[in-house]
Amino acid sequence: MFRGTFTRRLTHCGVVVIGLVRLGLPLVAQKVEYSKVPPAVLEERLNDVADKNSEREQVMLGLFRTAGCDRDALEEQPVKGSRTPNVICTLKGTSDARIIVGAHYDKVTRSNGVIDNWTGACLLPSLFEGLHAKPHRFTFVFLSFTDEEKGLVGSEYSVSRLTPEERSRIRAMVNIDSLGLSDTEVWLSRADKDLANAAGAVAHALKLPLSAMNVDRVGLSDSGPFLKRKIPVIDFHSVTQETFPILHSPQDRIQAVRLTEYERSFELLVAYLAYLDMTLADSVPSSR
Repeated sequence: MFRGTFTRRLTHCGVVVIGLVRLGLPLVAQKVEYSKVPPAVLEERLNDVADKNSEREQVMLGLFRTAGCDRDALEEQPVKGSRTPNVICTLKGTSDARIIVGAHYDKVTRSNGVIDNWTGACLLPSLFEGLHAKPHRFTFVFLSFTDEEKGLVGSEYSVSRLTPEERSRIRAMVNIDSLGLSDTEVWLSRADKDLANAAGAVAHALKLPLSAMNVDRVGLSDSGPFLKRKIPVIDFHSVTQETFPILHSPQDRIQAVRLTEYERSFELLVAYLAYLDMTLADSVPSSR
């Protein structure tokens, strides 16, 4: 995932807010609704980590099926130049507008790749599970990418296959990479302003920690190909200056995951996606 220099700034945390601000509109008295996956299930999915990328892809398929995403909703997307496919789970909404939720499942050879990025990949089925029982407007596409470590191969291929009309339906790309080293961080300098403000609002409402850790000079992430096509993006991670040497090293193993922080990241992210479903406009912007 990341290499280099970090800058940090804390966001706002405070009391629970039930009335929510629809982006750009007045306050609306609505509750964000989602289901919480038990911590034991989150930990079990973390422990399902496999050593080979081909095995990890098969585990992803199994986790999605266990979470309730199967049949026509679940697919493997062959990726040109890769031995393993992207894994895609689609949760249909009442609108054709889409929110992409991405995380790569591959790892480098010298590491177990638990933090980078099994923590993100195996969270996707839990996020699906946390959202699918409630009605929603947006179609959520949970996309587990192959070969991020080889230069964003899976995410670049995925975006390149979209038609202009399909790209115009995407309102946000939420990327998750390397959780569990600390409480949730957001790459603020890269994030779309509305998406970042929404993250701060949810953290404030739930009294969950959220801070900004910018990694502009550190490396690449799977949000990059989407950003290049002018799709709004936001990246969530947990890497700090002190913990970043764990990535791509033998220390990146299950013992490196701080479960309490990881569980808080799950709750923040599932609530965040539910909040976006309520607040983002689902109509195609006229500028596109």
